[in-house]
Amino acid sequence: MSHAPLKKGFKQLLAEANAIVESVDVRHALPLAGDASVQFVDVRDGHELAASGRIPGAVHAPRGFLEFIADPDGPMHKKEFSSGKKLVLFCATGGRSALAARQLMEMGFANVAHMPGGFAAWNAAGGPVER
Repeated sequence: MSHAPLKKGFKQLLAEANAIVESVDVRHALPLAGDASVQFVDVRDGHELAASGRIPGAVHAPRGFLEFIADPDGPMHKKEFSSGKKLVLFCATGGRSALAARQLMEMGFANVAHMPGGFAAWNAAGGPVER
């Protein structure tokens, strides 16, 4: 079965996101855990958190609900998005967090970054995890 080519595939969307979104390497992210001016945002699905834990203090904002959670007028808003802190997004390996960070930037959030390598890189670097 043949399909029409997409205007933009995921590879192009990721490349565009990575071209404009600030990246915080896991080595630089590790010391940010517990920093009062930084809020880690976990965009993974709930079953991923249940299976592997999370970065201590991270707020959970699943990618599928991000816009509703980030918008102060949204029905699921979480106050961490209105805190003025630098938002450092992460997912399992870095793809969803790049796309999510770009979306937040398009919404008007200025102080946003993502962690390439995601939670897998965090674990590999020995970062703290809470279950």
